[in-house]
Amino acid sequence: IEFKGRLYRFEYVRDKCYKPNTTGKSYFRFIDVATGEPTPSFAQGYHLGSARVQDGTMYVFGVDAWGGSTMQMWWSKDLKTWQTKTALHEPGHEMFNNSVCKGPEGYILVIELGAPADIVGKPFTNRFAISKDMLNWHWLPPKYVYRQDRYSACPTIRWCRGYFYMIYLEAGKAGTYEPWIVRSKDLLDWEISPLNPIMRHGDEDKKIGNPKLTPEQREHIAGAKNINNCDVDLCEFEGRTIINYCWGNQQGTEFLAEAAYEGRLSDFLEGFFPETQLP
Repeated sequence: IEFKGRLYRFEYVRDKCYKPNTTGKSYFRFIDVATGEPTPSFAQGYHLGSARVQDGTMYVFGVDAWGGSTMQMWWSKDLKTWQTKTALHEPGHEMFNNSVCKGPEGYILVIELGAPADIVGKPFTNRFAISKDMLNWHWLPPKYVYRQDRYSACPTIRWCRGYFYMIYLEAGKAGTYEPWIVRSKDLLDWEISPLNPIMRHGDEDKKIGNPKLTPEQREHIAGAKNINNCDVDLCEFEGRTIINYCWGNQQGTEFLAEAAYEGRLSDFLEGFFPETQLP
């Protein structure tokens, strides 16, 4: 995500899966990509975060537990001092991954749900909430979901020239998981790209991007099972589209990776729908 002219990577540091984490609790932080320096951590005990910049303020969203019923939010102008409030609290809703964008009529928050069954159908399903000011949120009616008949997880949403574009995780028939892209004008009727998936797992995922990794860590990466590309997030920075994603075994052993598209975010999104006429 870009903030005040610099590229940051927003990280959810898990309590059990990240060896340098000695706090015993999960937390959020940002990494300055150019320097590798982390910001002070915040949101201890929260999970599965997402971030958006609006009018010089960084907004972050996260859930109180995997499958929790509370979506909490934080905001800051300097990535050091944070304010917080509850965005949504819905007993019976099992909330997971989430993403935020600005649309023509307000801000849209999409949340991956595992329950309740009457809204979710077959887990997982993405449901939408809306806000006029990024601070006060309410659900759209239950019919605004994607989608009840199949596994649809890990959403990332963007608005671009008349469409909401959403990247989410599809479960393949061969036990693999791949990110697909769909688009909609109204969050109700969705068009599936004929060029899905946007990425496929492979040996390229294991290329070392961090020179500070130890020989033991490199060996762990080389021998790790890889059946998925998931949890995609992306932004445009200096004319390139920067993509972060996870790969691994989809059962808790996972690795953070980066890819890039050499072009604008709008071209990247619209390119998956060939009939779109680019300016």
